[in-house]
Formats: sequence, C-alpha cells, structure tokens
Amino acid sequence: MDWLRKILDDIEPNFKKGGKLEKFYPLFEATDTILFSTDERTHSGPHIRDSVDIKREMILVVISLIPCYVFGALNIGYQEALTFGLNVDDWKRNLISGIMKIVPILSVTFAVGAFWEILFAIIRRHSISEGFLVTCALIPLTLPVTIPLWQVAIGTSFGIVIGKEIFGGVGMNIFNPALMTRAFLYFTYPVQISGDKVWALAPDGFSGATALSIPAGEINNNAIELLNNATKNTVFDFSWINMFMGWIPGSIGETNKLIILISALFLIITGITSWRIMFGSIFGLFFTAFLTNILAPYSSNSMLTIPPHYHFVMGSFLFGTVFMATEPVTSAHTETGKWIYGFFIGMLTVIIRSINPAYPEGIMLAILLMNAFAPLIDYFVVKSNIKKRLIRYAQ
Repeated sequence: MDWLRKILDDIEPNFKKGGKLEKFYPLFEATDTILFSTDERTHSGPHIRDSVDIKREMILVVISLIPCYVFGALNIGYQEALTFGLNVDDWKRNLISGIMKIVPILSVTFAVGAFWEILFAIIRRHSISEGFLVTCALIPLTLPVTIPLWQVAIGTSFGIVIGKEIFGGVGMNIFNPALMTRAFLYFTYPVQISGDKVWALAPDGFSGATALSIPAGEINNNAIELLNNATKNTVFDFSWINMFMGWIPGSIGETNKLIILISALFLIITGITSWRIMFGSIFGLFFTAFLTNILAPYSSNSMLTIPPHYHFVMGSFLFGTVFMATEPVTSAHTETGKWIYGFFIGMLTVIIRSINPAYPEGIMLAILLMNAFAPLIDYFVVKSNIKKRLIRYAQ
C-alpha cells in the first residue's frame, strides 16, 4: 500500500489551504482517512489512546449489515420463486435475482447520500462525516424491494438533509436519519411502502401481506389462528420458526432474526453498541405484550392477542432495536438511561402495533419518539445521581 500512500501524499498539497482544489479538501480527507489511519491528534484533553477511530467503528457497523443484505437478496429471490411457481431451491437464481433488485436501491441511496454529505461538507468547510456510510447502508434494509427508485432518492434526501444536516450534521441530530427516511416515505407514499401489495413480485393482484398486516384491523379473531390460516391458504409460511428464520415477505433486511441476533452479538463484543438498550427494549416488548394478552378477552382488537414471542419475530422490531435504537447520537447516554430508553421503545412498539390498526408496525415511531425524550431521560438520571450523592456525603 506504499504506492497508494505516496500518490495521496503527492496530491495532498492541491487540497490544502491555498491549493487549486482547496474547496474539495473534505473529499480528499475522507478518502485518506478511510484508506489509512489518520495521524491527527487532539490539541486539548481529554486524550484517549485507541486503535479504533470513529470511521473504523462505522465500518464495523456496515460490516455487521452485510449478512442482512445477503439474506435479503436470497429471500427476495425465494419469495419471487414462490409467487411465480418457480423452483424455490435454486439458491443461485434466488441470490442473483435478489441482488439485481437490491443493487439499484443501494446505488441510488449512496449516490444521493454522498451528494448531500459532500455538498454540506464543502459549504461548511468541514470533513466528510463517516456517519453517512451507516445511514445509507441502513436505509435500503428498511424498505420493501418494490419501492420506486425516485422515492428512494427523495426519501434519502429528506433523511440526510432534514434528519441530520439541518441540525448541524453528525453528532447534532436528534432523530435517526435512516428512520426519518422511512417515516417520510411511509407517510408520504403509504401505498408503495405498506399494505399487502408491496411484495407483489408476481402478477398484479397477488397478495404479499406481511405477518403484522394479517391480524391488523381484524375484529374478534385470534392473531395466531389468522396467521395459521394465512399459512394454509397462501404460499407464505407464517409459523413462528419460519418468521424467525426470515423466509417471509418484509423489508429487505428485517426478516431473518437469527442473522440480526448474530450481528447484535458482533456489535456488542466489539463494543460498538449498547446491550442495555437492546435488552431493555426486549423487556419492554415482552412486559407490554403480556399486559395486552391479559386485556385481549375484554376487547375485539385481534392485535391484542399476539403473544410476546410472536411480537419478537414479527416486523422490524429486532432490526430496529439492534441497528436503530442503539445509534449513539440519538439514544440515551447514561447507563441507567439506556435501560429506561430501551424499555419504553419496546413498550411503545406493542402499544402502537395494537392500538393503531392502520399502522401495525410500531418500532419506527417508537424509536423516533424516544429519540426526542432521550436527553430528558439522561437529565433526570443525572439529577437523581447528584441527589443521591449529596445525601450520601451529607451523612
């Protein structure tokens, strides 16, 4: 790699102050620090010695998302084979078919995201943030495969500009940019991102309902019985184990819970993400689902009958908990606050799913709502700790 280092060193003066390409220094700096460790040092304390910088952390997050993309491609081809009556065991065809549908969405997301990131970096004269890599890697995984590319471009622009840059860039935003993209697309173009036709990979009119949309809006029915009937009457299998393994319609990266759990373990071991938020969210989900099950006999709402372990594998709950709720900028920062923050995300997920039949998936709104309350949670946790210390030392 010495030859590459020499090339970068030779052209660097052109990007420095006074150089012909001074305005494009953020682009050069981003390329240099992605390929090589930066030699910059902080000029004032605190000083932390660590071989992993922010860019390396972000790259590790992107690496943890790769298995979700691979399985997403396989599942797209598998669902397509089901709906067209093709051989579902032709994994090579399934993979290639899925890749051909994912690559355009991924390309548009990164092209649009990079455009806005570079533009704001040049205008503000600061380095290009590595955060856009994770944001642009997450956005396609939250979308259905059939979404129009022009909507991907508009949604990504909203998520990057309104969700992040308008607040001052990475570290200043209060809402998760990838979820802002998903929320914008859901409320602006609901037909293309929700309902029972977003996975219509076969001829028009073929229903590709997601698991959560089946009991949503149903009256005086049991959710598990509805899922079992859907398994018998359609080509899709909505058994618990199949939903856990991910061979069901859904957003590109949300379906396989086993892969998401493995990615979560990788992020926890590498110290990138907070296990407290994850476990807090799971506890909140199970606790609230138990309560809704108790209330189910007194209501006609079929969503209240969904057991906790089914809530766990349905929809984007686990994907959102692992990759979205734990985002370090918008989540709680105190250790106790992370438990509270995660618990309320899980609780709100079940409440939104159960109470609002028009929006059976609740994790997105739950995380965005708790993003807004995360600073308040940390504030009260710190105040409580200060009060306890004052009482302890006063004695």
